[in-house]
Amino acid sequence: MEMDGSKRVFQRLGPSSQGDTSNNKQQKVCFHWRAGRCNRFPCPFLHRELPGPPQQQQHAAGNGMSSSKRPHGFSDDNRGSGMRRNPNFNNTWGRTAAGGGAVVRKTEKVCNYWVKGNCTYGNTCRYLHSWTTGDCFTLLTTLEGHQKVVTGIALPSGSDKLYSGSTDKSVRVWDCQSGQCAGVVNFDGEVGSMLSEGPWIFVGLTNLVKAWNTQTGTDLSLNGPVGQVYALVVGNDMLLAGTEDGILAWKYNGSTNNFDPIKALTGHSHHVVSLVVGANRLYSGSMDNSIRVWNLETLECLQILTDHTSVVMSVLCWDQFLLSCSLDKTIKVWAANDSGNLEVTYTHQEDCGVLTLCGMHDSEAKPVLLCSRNDNTIRVYDLPSFSERGKIFSKEGVRRIEIGPAGLFFTGDESGQVRVWKWSTESSSTS
Repeated sequence: MEMDGSKRVFQRLGPSSQGDTSNNKQQKVCFHWRAGRCNRFPCPFLHRELPGPPQQQQHAAGNGMSSSKRPHGFSDDNRGSGMRRNPNFNNTWGRTAAGGGAVVRKTEKVCNYWVKGNCTYGNTCRYLHSWTTGDCFTLLTTLEGHQKVVTGIALPSGSDKLYSGSTDKSVRVWDCQSGQCAGVVNFDGEVGSMLSEGPWIFVGLTNLVKAWNTQTGTDLSLNGPVGQVYALVVGNDMLLAGTEDGILAWKYNGSTNNFDPIKALTGHSHHVVSLVVGANRLYSGSMDNSIRVWNLETLECLQILTDHTSVVMSVLCWDQFLLSCSLDKTIKVWAANDSGNLEVTYTHQEDCGVLTLCGMHDSEAKPVLLCSRNDNTIRVYDLPSFSERGKIFSKEGVRRIEIGPAGLFFTGDESGQVRVWKWSTESSSTS
C-alpha cells in the first residue's frame, strides 16, 4: 500500500510537463484563493483560473503526430499552446471586468467572524459586516456590564445619567458623556421593568416597586404587587404597574411625600406584561392573549380586545390609533368605530414573533415604528405605510427600546447589551 503522502499531493496537482500524462485529472481552483484569503503554502489547489478547452494542434510538417493535450494548472503562459481563456469565465464568479473587484450578494445575517474581529473575507464576505442595513441610524456606542436580559432603560429629565435594569438583579448607572458605568445598584430580585417620569425613576421588582428621586435623593418602596412587576406607566397623576396578578395603581401624596395605593385593576387571567396610556385610557396587554381598555377616571374596564392569538407583548398609542404586537407574528392597528369601540383596521404580518414596539420621529419629523422581533432584529417601518426603512441586528432579542433626546434612542437585549443609537440626519425617507 502506498503510504507516501507526497505521492498523493503530486497526484492532486497533476503530473509535471516532463512526466507521464496518462493519469492527468481535471484540476480544481482554490476556493479560498478566489475569496482572497488562502493562507496555505503550498496549497494543493490552483491559484489561477482554469484555461479553456485545449485545441488539437499539428506538429511541424514531417513528424506526423498530433500534440498531446496540455496539462492544466502549471504555467499561466499560453504562448504556443493554442488555448484561449474564456473571457466570461471570471464573471461567473461575480467579478467585474475592470479592477477585478467582487460583487457579492449579501446574506442578511451578521458575520460571526466579523463580530469576533477575525473575518478574513473582508468586503467579499457574503455575510454582513454591520449591525444595520439602510442609512437610517448610526450606532454610537455599546454599554457592556449586564449579565442577563435588559428589561428596562430610563433617562430621567435633567439628568446626565442613563439607567438600565436587568434580570441579573441590578440597575446600572451610565455617564452620558463618557459612556462609562458610574455605579451599580443591586437588588434581591430581578428587575422586570423601569420607568422615568420627570426626576423620578421607578423599578419594578418581585413583589415591590422601588421609587427614587434623582434630584432630592428620596428613596421609596411601594408594596402591594404580587409576583414580578413587568410593566410600569404613569397616567392621570397615577403610577400603574402590570404584575403577575393584575394591575395596581398608586397616587403621589405631596403632604407625606409618598405614593398611596388606590386600587387593584382585576380581570386579566394571566400576567400583565405591557401598559400604555393615551386619550385618557389605559391599555394593558397580557399573557392571556388579550388587551383590556380601562377608563383612567373610574379605573373600570371598558372593552376587551381578543384578536391576538398569543401573548400581547407590547402596546403603543400613535395619533388616534392603538398598535399592538404579539408572539402570534402580527402587529395590529386599532381604531375607534362609530360606537367608540376599538376594532382592527389593519394587520401587519411578520414571519416571527414580535417582542416590543417603539414609535419615534426621524430626522425629517416623519413617524416611524421600531419593531423588535424574536429573530434578533429590529425592523424599522415608515408609518402609516409600513414600508421598511432598514434593520438593526443584535446578538439576542431586543426587549427594550427607549427614546432619548435629539434623535437618540437606546436598545437593550437578552445578552445584557445596551446600545446607543442616533437617527441619521443624512438618511432618506425611503430605502
